[in-house]
Amino acid sequence: MKLRPEQVAAKLDRPGPDIRLYLFHGPDTAGALALAARLAKGVGEGAERVDMDGAMLKGRPGLLADESASMSLFGDARFIRVTGMGEESVEAVTLLLAAERAGNPVAAIAPTIKGTSKLVKLVTASLNAVAVACYVPDAAQAAKLAVAMARDHGLRLLGDVPDRLAAVTAGDRAVLASEIEKLALYLDASPERPRDADGEAFDAIGASIADAEMNGIVSAMIAGDAAAAALPEMPGGPIPLLRGVARRLLSLAEMRAEIDDGESVDRVMERHRVFFKEQAARLARALERVRDAERAALSGSGLGEVMTAAEAIAIARAAARGR
Repeated sequence: MKLRPEQVAAKLDRPGPDIRLYLFHGPDTAGALALAARLAKGVGEGAERVDMDGAMLKGRPGLLADESASMSLFGDARFIRVTGMGEESVEAVTLLLAAERAGNPVAAIAPTIKGTSKLVKLVTASLNAVAVACYVPDAAQAAKLAVAMARDHGLRLLGDVPDRLAAVTAGDRAVLASEIEKLALYLDASPERPRDADGEAFDAIGASIADAEMNGIVSAMIAGDAAAAALPEMPGGPIPLLRGVARRLLSLAEMRAEIDDGESVDRVMERHRVFFKEQAARLARALERVRDAERAALSGSGLGEVMTAAEAIAIARAAARGR
């Protein structure tokens, strides 16, 4: 089956025994992971998670059906999460859907799979599997998504808060969820205790990037000063730094677009008062890498500071090469 956007929440929050596989396909990996996490909550708090990947299923296609049918040692709820699934998993999914029994739902994340693939066609044709297309939302969609996610936490977003959330998170669902959770915690909101979230509350929980030292680090990265960007410690942790870099890169991307639309370099430089030589593709790639590092920092895996330090040097070196 193929789910429409308005059907997704109910299916994930109350997963039924008739659905064996939830396929999240498309380029929005962060969104797919967030939907898989929502399914995990629907299965039950503390449910055991069994992790697999596409390469594992290619060599052992029967493993998916076996794990789906197996019981936890203590009889607790469990589910299976498969990352990096691709066309090599068609046989594994076929065996799962045709198995005599299955009890543990499978959340499969397939970022490179298109809607016309064999895997998606197999899932949409099945009555015991669902497919959800995951694409990075644009600004308007991200704002609507923020409102819906906030409502689940008992928050009513007022004024321009939805648009500001969409802008600061660049449509990344994982980062957006983190910001909304912080806002709900700050306001002591819950579905049973709804609260209004205005611009003042948003400002109160926002990571500050106004600190002079932090701005100096961001400037060093953009200017190509790898030595200044390679810090032994990052003041305030990695998140403020990453968001400072993301905002600076977004600003540069806007300037690049103005030049591409026909404005002169001198006029753009005069209006924005910056030295500007970046290319659109390089800016987009830098933003993507910064967002990856921020997701790692938010995951609590311990990799966020390592990735941030590495990206700081990488961006500075790339900027230096572009002079």
